[in-house]
Amino acid sequence: MSQFHMNWRAIRRYFAVFDGPLAILIFLIMSCGIVTLYSAGYDFPGRVEDQLRNIVVSFFVMWIAASVPPQTLMRFAIPIYTLGVALLIAVALFGMVKKGSRRWLNVGMVIQPSEMLKIATPLMLAWYFQKREGALRVQDFVIATIILAIPFGLIGKQPDLGTAMLVGMAGFTVIFLAGLSWKVILGILGFAAAVIPTIVWPYMLHDYQRDRVLTLLDPSRDPLGKGFHIIQSTIAVGSGGVTGKGWLKGTQAHLEFIPERTTDFIFAVFSEEFGLVGNLVLLLLYLLLIARCLMIAANAPTLFTRLLAGSMTAIFFTYAFVNMGMVSGILPVVGVPLPFMSYGGTALVTLGMAAGILMSVQRHRKLIQT
Repeated sequence: MSQFHMNWRAIRRYFAVFDGPLAILIFLIMSCGIVTLYSAGYDFPGRVEDQLRNIVVSFFVMWIAASVPPQTLMRFAIPIYTLGVALLIAVALFGMVKKGSRRWLNVGMVIQPSEMLKIATPLMLAWYFQKREGALRVQDFVIATIILAIPFGLIGKQPDLGTAMLVGMAGFTVIFLAGLSWKVILGILGFAAAVIPTIVWPYMLHDYQRDRVLTLLDPSRDPLGKGFHIIQSTIAVGSGGVTGKGWLKGTQAHLEFIPERTTDFIFAVFSEEFGLVGNLVLLLLYLLLIARCLMIAANAPTLFTRLLAGSMTAIFFTYAFVNMGMVSGILPVVGVPLPFMSYGGTALVTLGMAAGILMSVQRHRKLIQT
């Protein structure tokens, strides 16, 4: 056998852990992100090179996660969750404060433990329900809610509403898919409708969080201050028209009207330069990504893998929905990046791990958990 064929077989074995459709869709979205980042980050030297390194790291993490069988992930659910909660408590006690938020921990290098809980919390909940499969009782859902509430509360206290929302959505998806009754869900929604205006709004939200909601309802109340983000991003989205102004020709971005244009508001830059047509293509890519994730979850062989795959899908959906809604002015501004497009290493690694877990579920679907 020739050296070429031996090398080709080795390469094929290396990439065999990836799910083809999912990997291709992620690669296409990342390509859109690099093209947009090149335009948005013209005055941030090195951003594109840094993001390319982040992408390489993300795919490496994806490959590792895809190589680990779900049975192994299940065995590590409790240690990973326990470590994550312990780090969150350490952040609350000894964490570094930046811009009024205590989210980081210095352990020789600066880490943000809340990112870990996006994976650890649904992993723990999926393990919990797998162990009680066939004998679920009301108290099991109560205990699951407590498992979710601990990291959700600690992250919300930092305060980091965006990450807390993502952890909450991923965890709630597991609880819902495990069989939570619609009557209970409607009761929770009714309770929330009563509590939010009477308790949460006046006593639990920070001033800046209330300002974000009020600014969403009326950005013109402070057009040069708190409303500046929403006003400028919606102008950029609208000014793109049907076909956009063209790559590298977005005036809102290049004249520096769009804040955080390489991170949370990169969708505004993309919309201005590629218009409605570009947005429809990007939305199609995300819809296909979600559809592929749902297909993997539906074909998963065990309760654990179904719940875990469903929660990873919820992470992708929440990231994309919240970011696009924020940039379009239909949701309050929170720190949620656009998945696989926004500049940044931490979120990209987390998303790569989530994608790798989905690929692991798909790859090992014939191995039934006993």
